[in-house]
Amino acid sequence: MCGGYRALFCKKHRDAVKDLRGAQGPEGRGNMQRIISDEMIEHLGVLTKLELSREEKEQAREDMGRMLDYIDKLGELDTAGVEPMCHVFPVRNVFREDVVTNGDAGKELLQNAPCRRGSMFAAPRAF
Repeated sequence: MCGGYRALFCKKHRDAVKDLRGAQGPEGRGNMQRIISDEMIEHLGVLTKLELSREEKEQAREDMGRMLDYIDKLGELDTAGVEPMCHVFPVRNVFREDVVTNGDAGKELLQNAPCRRGSMFAAPRAF
């Protein structure tokens, strides 16, 4: 069974989409809604634990078709010379070096302990 985000693109459905993309017809792009089967919608409903009415299933089919059409449209863009990125804003490492600045203050801290055992705080048992 497929899982989570990739539910629409599990092997079974991914192969179905590949097979049907070539069968979009002479009008070409903009018809991805036809390749989303009732079985796919049912499968997504099971994965998301949603019970969809007939109207909701049809709306989901239309929405997913529009999403797939948009993805196809993005595939037409010429991205030659565009550097791949994972974020639109420049991201850099903002961590600093881990440097000890206060030294070992264990003895000073234990002076404030109401009860201690050796070099540790002593506390009553919790259970």
